[in-house]
Amino acid sequence: MNMFTKLGKSLMVTSSVLALTGTAAFAQNQDTLKTNRVVPFTGVKDYRTWSIGAWGGGSAALGPFGGPYYFNNFDFKNVGVVYGAYVKKQIFHNFGLQADFMRGQVKGATKAAQTLTDINGVATPGGIKSFKTDIEWSTSLSGVLSLGSINWINKQSYVIPYVSAGAGAIAFKPTVTAADGTETAVMNKSGKATHHELYIPVGVGAKFVVAPGVNIDLAYNVNFVDSKVFDGVNSGNKDKFSTAKLGLEFALGKKRKPQLAVVNPAAVLAEDLWSKNAALKNSLAESDARNQSAISELKGEIADMKKDSDGDGVPDYLDKCPNTPANTPVDGAGCPLPKPVQVVKEKVIVTEADRKVVKDAIDNLEFDLGKSTIRPTSFSSLDKVANLLVEKNFSLKLAGHTDNTGSAATNMRLSKARAEAIRSYLVSKGANASRIEATGYGSTQPIADNKTAEGRQQNRRVEFTLY
Repeated sequence: MNMFTKLGKSLMVTSSVLALTGTAAFAQNQDTLKTNRVVPFTGVKDYRTWSIGAWGGGSAALGPFGGPYYFNNFDFKNVGVVYGAYVKKQIFHNFGLQADFMRGQVKGATKAAQTLTDINGVATPGGIKSFKTDIEWSTSLSGVLSLGSINWINKQSYVIPYVSAGAGAIAFKPTVTAADGTETAVMNKSGKATHHELYIPVGVGAKFVVAPGVNIDLAYNVNFVDSKVFDGVNSGNKDKFSTAKLGLEFALGKKRKPQLAVVNPAAVLAEDLWSKNAALKNSLAESDARNQSAISELKGEIADMKKDSDGDGVPDYLDKCPNTPANTPVDGAGCPLPKPVQVVKEKVIVTEADRKVVKDAIDNLEFDLGKSTIRPTSFSSLDKVANLLVEKNFSLKLAGHTDNTGSAATNMRLSKARAEAIRSYLVSKGANASRIEATGYGSTQPIADNKTAEGRQQNRRVEFTLY
């Protein structure tokens, strides 16, 4: 029967109790084993990083690579019982520091007594049949590296394998039993029964998640002791022993926070993205609903704006005169247009005598040279024109002209000024200003050749047109 089978038997009772406890917890909580949403890349403040654990198990003098040749024949009674507790601080998803405490006993026996020496090299009479080492206490600090934090199949990692290694101190009392049944305590070099040495625990294990914050911890450790008499005899080599452990681990902290050691970071990141995507979809849906509501309201407002109850072509919201009778012409405010007033235009008759008065004024019209000042010799004939305009309510158009002497701009201003001068004179004599139009054309409309003095004289004129 090999070592692992023997150690397994020693754990039967402990494993049965823990398994039943874990199964019950799993049955009650399997629906709650879901990754709590934690925002990625925000540190460990939203996780539970501290945990405590307690365990029990069996021990043996052999490790996975064998042991002392003189303690290699075991039966079940030679498997020791060990137990302990630990406190763990998780630093990252897959790495933590664990402080362990252990007590118990390691035992071993041979089929035939062998002559072996003690720590001082003195042979035991009759040979040694078995040994028993009591571990009074041991403490160690180990780094624990998880190997299964990321699970690409499930959101929650239910089984998390790990490896560990550390260093610590151990206090132990070895006792050897001779072939005749005599038990002898193996003293240290100072003559004391308790030995204090350093040791290095190296292990593998797996955590089984059974509920939020509750894990079953199964582990196997090989402990390398800095002593040649851990098993009570001096073989010339430093000793080691192994332990198989089964325990329960409990996360500390608020229950709403997930345990950092068992959370699947890939699932956390995915759920963060899914949550943000869902929030974005909800936001878009709400925005779309608001837009649809606004569109419906706008359509209703447009329909109201187009409503024209009285059919006059002006919508109700602009119609200041609602209920206008059908076919009634209305203005832009929806009010009926006033009925058009027929204006009877008086026919204007210009007689030959009237034309003669105007012609005399034109013939006698004189201005100062190059100016718009009317000479007094023209006043008498202009007075007659003013009387004619007042008496017969005629309209008069005055058109000033010049020859081409000088610039076009100067001629245009002079022609306009002379026409305006005549208009002002006539108005001063009582003529209606609104019925007199004065325009200047400069040299643009000659009636004679500007190359001759006579022609230029004819072109310097103001035309009077009655109507």
